[in-house]
Amino acid sequence: MISNRAKRVDSSGIRKVFELAAKIEDPINLSIGQPDYDVPEELKQVAIEAIKKGFNKYTLTQGIGELREKVLNYVEKTKGHRFEQDEVIITSGTSGGLFLALISILDAGDEVIVFDPYFVMYKHLVNLIDAKPVIVDTYPDFRINKDILRKAITSKTKAIIVNSPANPTGYVYTEEDMKTIISIAKEKNILVISDEIYDGFVYDSSFLSPITLYDNVLILGGFSKTYAMTGWRVGYAVGNRDLIREMIKIQQYSFVCAPAPFQYAAVAALDMDTSMFRESYRRKRDIIYEGLKENFNIVKPSGAFYVFPGLKKGDASSFVEKAIQNKVLIIPGNVFSEKNTHFRISFAAPDDVLKMGVDVLNRLAKEYYSNI
Repeated sequence: MISNRAKRVDSSGIRKVFELAAKIEDPINLSIGQPDYDVPEELKQVAIEAIKKGFNKYTLTQGIGELREKVLNYVEKTKGHRFEQDEVIITSGTSGGLFLALISILDAGDEVIVFDPYFVMYKHLVNLIDAKPVIVDTYPDFRINKDILRKAITSKTKAIIVNSPANPTGYVYTEEDMKTIISIAKEKNILVISDEIYDGFVYDSSFLSPITLYDNVLILGGFSKTYAMTGWRVGYAVGNRDLIREMIKIQQYSFVCAPAPFQYAAVAALDMDTSMFRESYRRKRDIIYEGLKENFNIVKPSGAFYVFPGLKKGDASSFVEKAIQNKVLIIPGNVFSEKNTHFRISFAAPDDVLKMGVDVLNRLAKEYYSNI
């Protein structure tokens, strides 16, 4: 009854931790990949007014015109590239955009470059479409190695997925990283899919979109993280009009359109100043990084709201198990990686929860190392 395609995809290890969380009384929850603040009140009011005005029906498959134009202006302002009206689609979240893109470009046996560590969805969506994720190692510092990347490219390579700022590492690609990726992509005109959902959370360095270096880029963005609209499912994709046209066609037969009232809220969102959220999360990042750097191998994250500590010895799965037994919810690194040496912390939590988590994790690390 169940397809082999579906059987190839494991249930997300993140969801398994969420299920555990529901059974633990008063957990120290450092697992959730969404902001700990709520949707801003003014955006709630816009959504409510849209519902009251009757904007509850289907929109155009590609999204309402006001939002598409607002997205184009935002991309031009923040990423330095002007796209046209037929080069944008409003999607059901960034993940919806990724699905539409992959199914539009991939045939069975095609290959997609996925940098390790990776967001869990990348590998599984590529597999679901009967294509092949080609995993490219970036340990220990998450930088892009030109020789390793070049060796991974074949005649079947159709796309390279870039995620900066990154989940699960919080790493922000440097100009050198981007130039390395683009120089290789240009050689064979390979599409670069740039997942930029965390572009509102950049702390120490400037954010560089690959669109500034290369035309064959599909930008995926959205409103879930910066505006805490994770459940509202509104994202966007901008890129080559031929690809966007195919994505619109497939959305017509799958998602149909992004939720109508929340598209209107997204229009208002792009006028908001979100710097206060970014500064708050910079402080949270520092609490976690400074608190854990002595007992774990950590690359200081420059963006997003994650840190990806590595154990000095031992394996991450057994350490995460001990952490959960002590009511600290973290995600084992092998959910995001072919390695089992790290774990993911989300610092999208109240400061007091972060400090409690730091204390428990440091205590557990000392105990764990002493028993190996």
